[in-house]
This record gives sequence, C-alpha cells and structure tokens, in this order.
Amino acid sequence: MAMLACARTVVTPSVPLTSGDIIRTLHHDNNERNYLLHVPLNFKTTEMVPLVLVFHGGGGNAENAVRMTGFSKLADEEGFLVVYPSGSGRLDDTLLTWNGGNCCGYALRQNVDDVGFVRALLSDVQTLALIDPHRIYATGMSNGGIMSYRLACELSDVIAAIGPVAGTLNYDQCQPSHPVSVIHFHGTDDQHLPYTGGVGEDSLSGTVFNPVIDSIEFWAKNNGCGIHPYATESDTVRHMEFGPCEEDSAVELYTIRGGKHAWPGSDGPGWPGGDEPTTEPDATRVMWEFFKTHPKQSLTR
Repeated sequence: MAMLACARTVVTPSVPLTSGDIIRTLHHDNNERNYLLHVPLNFKTTEMVPLVLVFHGGGGNAENAVRMTGFSKLADEEGFLVVYPSGSGRLDDTLLTWNGGNCCGYALRQNVDDVGFVRALLSDVQTLALIDPHRIYATGMSNGGIMSYRLACELSDVIAAIGPVAGTLNYDQCQPSHPVSVIHFHGTDDQHLPYTGGVGEDSLSGTVFNPVIDSIEFWAKNNGCGIHPYATESDTVRHMEFGPCEEDSAVELYTIRGGKHAWPGSDGPGWPGGDEPTTEPDATRVMWEFFKTHPKQSLTR
C-alpha cells in the first residue's frame, strides 16, 4: 500500500521538532482534520522512534484523551511519539466520534473515512520524524477502542498492536491480512458497552455491541494462537493470554471485576460525571510494555 511504502522510506524531517505538543491540520476527503502530536523530552530527529495513536472516546476530543490516558507523561519517560487524533462532528471540537463499523454518532451517520484519515495522518507525521514502521500502535477508549479495532482490520499491514479499552470489535467486514497483537481492557460492570455484549443500560447510541470474548477469540484465531488461554487471577483482575501466536504476535485480555466504563489506572473519570476508574491495572503502562515487546515482524514488500 502507498502509505506503507512511505513508512519504509527514510524521510528527512521537513520541520525540526522540539519537545512538547503540536497541533497539526490536514485536509482529507474534503474535510479539515487535526491531531495533537506530543514530542517527548530529549527527542532526537535522527533516531527511529515508535508511535502510539490514542483515540478519544465518543463525545470527547484529543485534549480529553491526553488527560485521561497519561500517555504523554509516559512518552517523556520512554521516548516515543504520541498522536491524539480528533474525530468529527457537527461542532468543531466537541461531541466528536469515530466511524468504527457500527458505531458511533456523526462519524457513522456521515460514513466518515476515518481509516483514510489515519493513513493521511501517518504520512504527515512521517514528514516530521523518523517513524519506525515496525512499531506503530493504536489504542483508544470506548468509541476510540472500537476505532483501534477497525484499524487492526484495515491496516493490519501497518499496525503492530492495539490496546482497546472498553471497546469491542464491531466491524463485520474485518478481514486482516496480517497478525496484529491485541491487549484489551474491560470492566465487568460497564453499562455503556457491556462486557457480555448487547445494548448498555447507559448507552447513548443504542448500539448493539459484540461481546468482549468474541473480539478476543476473533484475533486469537486470526493470529493463529489457538483458543485455549492461560489465565492468572487477582482479587480484581483476571488476565488471559492466548498463544503462542504467528509472527510473535499475542492476544491478551484484562478483565476488571466490578470495573465500569473508564480507563483503568487513570487519575479520575474521563469526562465530568463519568465512571470512576479502578486503580488496578495501570492500563497505560501495562499496554506500553505489551507494545514494546510486540513489534510487527514483517511488512508487505
């Protein structure tokens, strides 16, 4: 694919980057789109770096994702780039959503090409920094987690691993051509996107969501892991690991007993009036450790 060819080409950065946050705007599909790029401390433009895409939840925005996930702080410690894309909506910066397949809101109703937007976004970032094509990752909360699953379906030749939080695979046309590692976090008491699937009691969209286990088993099968996981238990978390899997990929599920619709380990609710997160696990740090150990082993040539 054209975008992947760009990812394997060493591009001389056109604009010297300095540490901090940058807002970038681009035009895609006759729409103006933007994203927030966090450049870590001690960033070196001459070195290849990993990139993590972090998608806000439905009704949120990029700044919301920064605050909720804490990925920028971790990026400063670990030296990777973070991109917080903004979804689309009738208003400029509020009530933004992603077209994740069967959800949600404005993006779904308008059939917004969010996969194409991500392709364009990655091409834009590649003019600024040397992105390691083996280490491009995606995560998101709720509708953003759903979007990360769709990217794994349609950009499986680009995305090495995803980390959905409180979001399931809801894209019926999912036909990945490559393994994509998956680490999923979900609370058993999520009333927006139920752990067992269906319409959540607190759902704003009325969407019928697929169960968490269906999403996990789909990727375990796609990655050639088998369907018999190894499980460990604590008082609050059940951790399932599928494997071994093809091309050193992996599929893991963190089930948070009593957990609600929130980012585990966050400092507080993702939005005013939102659910309180659990303190265990620290989803951001656990996810990054998983990402680090699961780069993409092969690229389309």
